[in-house]
Amino acid sequence: MPLAIFAATRAVQIAFIAWMVPKSSDSSVRDRLLSWDAGWFIRVARDGYPRGYTYGDHGEVTANELAFFPGFPLMIRAVHAVTGGSFETAALITGSVAGCAATLAVYALGRQLYDHRTGVIFATLFCTQPMSVVLSMGYSEGLFVALAAATFVLAKRGAWEVAGIFGLGAALSRPTGAAVALGLAVAALLRVRSATGRSRWRPLAGALLALAGMPAYLLWVGIRAGAPQAWFDIQTAGWGTTFDVGDSARRFIFDALRTSDGFVAISVAWLLVAAVLLAVIAGMQRVWPPLLVYGFLSLTLVLGQAGFFHSKPRLLVPVLVILLPMALALGRAKLRVAVPVLVGYAGFGLWYGAYLITVWRFAI
Repeated sequence: MPLAIFAATRAVQIAFIAWMVPKSSDSSVRDRLLSWDAGWFIRVARDGYPRGYTYGDHGEVTANELAFFPGFPLMIRAVHAVTGGSFETAALITGSVAGCAATLAVYALGRQLYDHRTGVIFATLFCTQPMSVVLSMGYSEGLFVALAAATFVLAKRGAWEVAGIFGLGAALSRPTGAAVALGLAVAALLRVRSATGRSRWRPLAGALLALAGMPAYLLWVGIRAGAPQAWFDIQTAGWGTTFDVGDSARRFIFDALRTSDGFVAISVAWLLVAAVLLAVIAGMQRVWPPLLVYGFLSLTLVLGQAGFFHSKPRLLVPVLVILLPMALALGRAKLRVAVPVLVGYAGFGLWYGAYLITVWRFAI
């Protein structure tokens, strides 16, 4: 079932993109799927990382590939080595296979925590949310979610060492991997409370392995660039990413809803508001604490950082916990209610993602 969900939603997504690509341009569906950050990942896979900072004409620090964690580029390089095709084709294959794996892992997580029907709806919501288009692109969200969701499934089953390995992979794929590691640490602490003897060390070992991932990459970047804060410098220089505890997000939402006449700004503002409300509902529903910790922390990272706000819907894709209240409600609803709601949600979400990579002129 999850495979069918992924295949069907990707087919509809590609159809939307093909329909919406401007006929007057030289751009193709393939070009759109390889746009924006996909180019950065491909350059890392093909050329490796720069030796340190890069500078503009006036000596200012500029964006470079060190801002991008190594997990996804390494997968692209591996697929390229196996297939022998171009790095661009390898990026699309990697992104699609990772998106498929993410759908399977999300379904498994929903089934593990609740039941089969909830798992199916959870996977459907994941594949059709507003920026699920990244599951078809040369982007790292699919790989990250596959690793993150698998981490929690394995922790729930007590496979702590393997969960730690998957958590480490997530931490080396995106900065949000720190939230996965902390969620796994919460799961480990809950297990330790009821464990005895040697079995108490296995959860802690898995959690410590996952927790090492993000600091290890930031340390490596710092050593390579000769400054401990190098990764943060590059992020700020290239993308304006600074943590301001949500002040920029608050101002953006109020300004967009009060004065904006642009569809994207208004829609992003409402998506952020909805994400916060759904996270609160998930907390009230007493979602499994490790997943709740991961969801709250990853949502905090999305809302707490200044930067390009039209990228926020994409950054919400891995949060997962904001989809659970809808999955639980639809899982209890009658089919004559659940099916039309899912179809309407999917139609909007798949169209919205296509719109942002075809009609919208800025990066996602």
